[in-house]
Amino acid sequence: MDRYKSIDAQLVGGNRDTGFTASQIYYLTRQILKLTSHLESHSEDYSSQRGLRKLLSRRKRLLIYLKDENTALYTKIVKNLGIRSLKGR
Repeated sequence: MDRYKSIDAQLVGGNRDTGFTASQIYYLTRQILKLTSHLESHSEDYSSQRGLRKLLSRRKRLLIYLKDENTALYTKIVKNLGIRSLKGR
């Protein structure tokens, strides 16, 4: 978890502005990682599966917005968080 705290400090400059797109992507990624680890041990928890799909789609929409607005920050976030870039965009 220390790795993700340092990424948060880099992305938002130490500012805890939760309205900032990069911060929202960071926090959604943390929630996705927690939910993924939960689903590894509880594979038939369909409510959590639905919640995971909702979080993934929200993060995808934010990534699309960020890529359109600030490509440099988008590439930095994708690289630092270790997530795949968007297909066909």
